[in-house]
Amino acid sequence: MRDALFAQPAIARQRERLLELLRDMAFEERDVILASGQRSNFYIDCRKVSLDAEGHFLIGQLFRAVIDDVAPEARAIGGLTMGADPLVSATSLISFLAGRPLDAFLVRKEAKGHGTGKYIEAGGRITSGTPVVIVEDTVTTGGSALKALEHARAAGLRPVHALAVVDRLEGGREAIEAHVPLTALFTRKDFLP
Repeated sequence: MRDALFAQPAIARQRERLLELLRDMAFEERDVILASGQRSNFYIDCRKVSLDAEGHFLIGQLFRAVIDDVAPEARAIGGLTMGADPLVSATSLISFLAGRPLDAFLVRKEAKGHGTGKYIEAGGRITSGTPVVIVEDTVTTGGSALKALEHARAAGLRPVHALAVVDRLEGGREAIEAHVPLTALFTRKDFLP
C-alpha cells in the first residue's frame, strides 16, 4: 500500500522535497546520545524541519495522505509532547483543509499537576472509542510512541496505526508493531548507505 501511495506523482514530489529538507537542515553525522539513552553516530533533529513552514506543510500533507491510505477509519491524531506537537498540528490542519478533519490530541510526559491530573489534552470531539493514529518524529526504541499508545488506551481511545517521519531501524518498529502497524516516511537508509 505505502509503495503505491509514495509512487503517486504529487506525493513522490512532496516526499522528495521533505527528504531534501531533512538532509539539509536536520541530519548530522556525529556522536550523540539519543533520548533512548543509546549512543549513535548520526542524529536527525526532525523539529528543525517540522517547525519550518515548508517542512510543517509537507509533513502535514504526507501524514494526511498516509492516514487516508492506511487508516481511513482514524478520526484523530496525537502523540507524545514535544516531538509530536508540530506533526499533530500540521496534520490536523491539512486534514481539515482537505475536507476530512482529524482532530488533535497531545500526550503529556507526566500527568497534569493540577486540575484533572490527566495525561491527554484533546479537542472536544475526541471521545472514548475514537480511532486514533499515534505519531512520532523519529523512532529508535519506540519508547515515545509506546508511552503515547499506553496513555491513549488508558483514556479510552482506540489506536489503529502509528506514523513516523523517520525509522532509525534500531528495534522501535518491532516494539510498536507489537501493538499497532507502523508506517514511516523514511528510514535510516534514506540518510546513510
